[in-house]
Amino acid sequence: MEIKWVEDFLSVVETLNFSRSARLRNVTQPAFGRRIRSLETWLGAELFDRSTYPCVLTPAGESFVPIAREMQNQSVQARLVLRGQLAGTQAAIRFAMPHTLLLTLYPRLLSEIERVTGAMSTTVQATNVHDAVMALVERNCDLLICYHHPQQGIALDHERYAMLSLGKEPLRPYVKATARGLPKYALPGTASEPLPFLSYSPYSSLSRIVEKQLSASPRAVHLFRRFESDLAEGLKSMALEGHGIAWLPASAITREVAEGKLTLAIAPNDREALDAALWCDEMDIRVYRRIDDTRPELDRIWACLGAQHAGG
Repeated sequence: MEIKWVEDFLSVVETLNFSRSARLRNVTQPAFGRRIRSLETWLGAELFDRSTYPCVLTPAGESFVPIAREMQNQSVQARLVLRGQLAGTQAAIRFAMPHTLLLTLYPRLLSEIERVTGAMSTTVQATNVHDAVMALVERNCDLLICYHHPQQGIALDHERYAMLSLGKEPLRPYVKATARGLPKYALPGTASEPLPFLSYSPYSSLSRIVEKQLSASPRAVHLFRRFESDLAEGLKSMALEGHGIAWLPASAITREVAEGKLTLAIAPNDREALDAALWCDEMDIRVYRRIDDTRPELDRIWACLGAQHAGG
């Protein structure tokens, strides 16, 4: 049995609605239903009467409620006790975030925090956005840092999770610069000569943002997919070698642009595209925490972030 099944069960006890609980737990409804069924199979009893709306607890479900709450409490306490044994008496603060933010944002952000709080022990789970969100929901991290965009939002219940904006991150098309500082390839390309496109993997959050940007472009963009990767660093390396155009977060290519190695994939004389910032976008960088996690060390970090990034 998995503890997340118990947490799923307690969520339905609160909402009496499988669809709402699936949203709160950031799981698709079919997957959520399978997890409840798995718990029932493991227990050998049905917990909910699904023949009514809203659903109601069966007698077995009623009996299991106090047991489930105790199991959840013991799980949380076990984590706190064991984490408290790490690094002496100081528990590590656990972050989850996409790989790009670990490489570009996290080192600077940690310095900002430690100037106020002093040195602290941290661990980071670098993963895709979905798994990073699930790490927060399933209490496997303390702070979630991720990009937010209207095309790729994070739907966390504001009654359970607090959020701060850490600032904006431009997402723009970059390409290798020639010896004269001009882009090796310049958008939009033509149907007869499409430009090489260094793209994110289809299930990447940045992929959805870029694809929406291209589909909404007032000018037709002509590209062919030359390379695909989950990681912005992989796309940057390919762009530096001149293999094509990559949409990259600005913080990931600050040094390369300053050194004249990368430049925007827009011709300098294309004033319309430059003035309108065609094919360029912006993301919000956000940090989330659980409201019910009120440890003093986490509160200090949150207060520090709130003071340093007031208003984003």
